Amino acid sequence: MAYLSEIQLREVGFKHLGENVRISDKASIYNPEMIELGDNSRIDDFCVISGRVVIGKYCHITPMCLVAGGVPGVFFSDFCTLAYGVKVFSQSDDYSGLTLTNSLIPKKYKAEIYEPVSIGRHVIIGAGSIILPGVNLAEGCSIGAMTLVNKSTEPWGIYVGNPARRIKERKKDMLELEKKFLAEVANDSI
Repeated sequence: MAYLSEIQLREVGFKHLGENVRISDKASIYNPEMIELGDNSRIDDFCVISGRVVIGKYCHITPMCLVAGGVPGVFFSDFCTLAYGVKVFSQSDDYSGLTLTNSLIPKKYKAEIYEPVSIGRHVIIGAGSIILPGVNLAEGCSIGAMTLVNKSTEPWGIYVGNPARRIKERKKDMLELEKKFLAEVANDSI
């Protein structure tokens, strides 16, 4: 995987670009003036990132993901991970048949849904999962592979299925590891 150089990253024109950001030269970035990237985050091959997107520190968007922030936005807290092929949407057409659909139709003939998506600290979303507009994935949640999340979650749960349902609690051991990791990083930078 080849990453954009520091010069290439600056030339993209992001709203905010943190330190040590890695973006594959095979990723597609649309509306960079609406995208904010935190320190030490990474976007891999064949990802599409568009619209208003705010990515925290130490976030990883693995290959073939789609983050469609649109107007309302998708907001990642620190230490989030999207596994292969995850799709996150903050906008959607109305599928009821009451209105026309698709992006080629003028808005006056449509009834689009516009709702922000927030992804809390330490959330991991499994391969092939889909996150729909208006969802708040609470801190520490784990979303199993191929899960359809159409409602917000409660903190530190493991969710699976279509639609997503909480099946058990997620351990919080990582919070102590986070403290150790950040202390080590701080010591290394001295």
